[in-house]
Amino acid sequence: MDLFRLLGNGATFNKQRFQNDVEIFESTPDAVEDVANDTNARDQLLNELDFFKAAPKTDNKPKKAAKEDTRLPAATTNDLDNDKAIGQFRKDQRIRVYGTDVPGPFERFTDLASAPFTMSSKLLGNLTHHHYTTPTPIQMQAMPIILKGRDLMACAPTGSGKTLAYLLPILHDLKTHEKVGYRALIIAPTHILISTPMRLIYAVKEKEVDLSQVRHLILDEADRLLEHGFVEQTDEIFASFNGSPVRKALFSATFSSSVEELARSVMKDPIRVVIGSKNAATETIKQQLLFTGNEAGKMVALRQYVRKGIKPPVLIFVQSIDRAKELFKELVFDGINVEVIHSDRTKAQRENIIDQFRLGRIWVLIATELMARGLDFKGVNLVINYDFPQTVQSYIHRIGRTGRAGRQGEAITYYTKDDFDYLKSIVNVMRESGCEVPEWMLTMKKATKNQRSKLRQGRVDRETIDTTPKYDKKKAAKLNSNHHPSF
Repeated sequence: MDLFRLLGNGATFNKQRFQNDVEIFESTPDAVEDVANDTNARDQLLNELDFFKAAPKTDNKPKKAAKEDTRLPAATTNDLDNDKAIGQFRKDQRIRVYGTDVPGPFERFTDLASAPFTMSSKLLGNLTHHHYTTPTPIQMQAMPIILKGRDLMACAPTGSGKTLAYLLPILHDLKTHEKVGYRALIIAPTHILISTPMRLIYAVKEKEVDLSQVRHLILDEADRLLEHGFVEQTDEIFASFNGSPVRKALFSATFSSSVEELARSVMKDPIRVVIGSKNAATETIKQQLLFTGNEAGKMVALRQYVRKGIKPPVLIFVQSIDRAKELFKELVFDGINVEVIHSDRTKAQRENIIDQFRLGRIWVLIATELMARGLDFKGVNLVINYDFPQTVQSYIHRIGRTGRAGRQGEAITYYTKDDFDYLKSIVNVMRESGCEVPEWMLTMKKATKNQRSKLRQGRVDRETIDTTPKYDKKKAAKLNSNHHPSF
């Protein structure tokens, strides 16, 4: 709600008249008012969201030779005479489109002020005020598609600005409040944006929410929402629209072929947009595979890396809650400023840990698969996959916690002899992302269906993480109980 309030600065909403609606999704209305009225809080919120703002440029670096001007002609991007220029522009921005009658992209946010977009000057003025002038590739192409009222399937790397790509067109289309109920719905599988599927289904069944007037439906992290476990819930939500025309847009960093097929079954003549290579990570992430031999070798490699000097904040991913606890004990014993976050922690504990990590008071955060999505930390320098990712999608979302919004990041994935069967899929992602990989890895056999299923379900047997000398076990336990009583 803070973000909507900032982008739509000047609009009003009668919270007293619609108090029942507000109470469904807002637990701390005072906090929203504080942010809206506090200039410092507003700036801090925008900096934290920081959808696509790259690190500030300096004039200290030598200037490069001027590149050929690949900008779009001044005429409207839909002019047939500009097809060649539009094609070249998409190629330069690594934008690929699939579908019929695809609207052309735009180059600068100021382009949205004129036809065929004619976006609200108030919205564009707020972007300009906060120095947002150049859109990211996904925004360049996705916004015109949504503004034209077309269904969309958008695949773009994590941290590439997908959220603003759908928020801005929705705010432009809704313009002002109307007494007809909800007109836009955003669903995400993380308790972060507007609504989780089960919460929404409950509200619809209890007649607390009326979806009959919804015009826009956004599925964020769409691949997750259309996977087993969520797809039934998503189907229930689709059934709640009662036949009303709804513009659907799906956004994700990854799309499997099965998810694409399922998505097409509920969309009307969708346009598919892919930024970069499909199921690839952003090129700002330096990716590395490190062979450690066995499980004990992982701990040796991690400690060697720490001794050389790490630059926090650092995220470490493991495959289960038990292994998260085990690794936590090891690093606590080493005197590292570390915490662990997983589904066994209470909501209050998880929120406090995330806040402390953002503030720099926690240098290393150990997380499970559950936390790989939705976390948007500012300035994570390194992601370590201590345990091999369970799917290609998992790998992309894990390492996507770094290298966000044009910043540089690094991702290291440990692998042992037990992970050889699963290497090929990750190697392909690295190659598609522009990383150099050894030739012998490219010729490896793919994992069988049974092997992939075993990995996906987290059934890879791994030795317990336990390198603490026997005589120091009591010392480690004491450290843990004194400093982390909630563990």
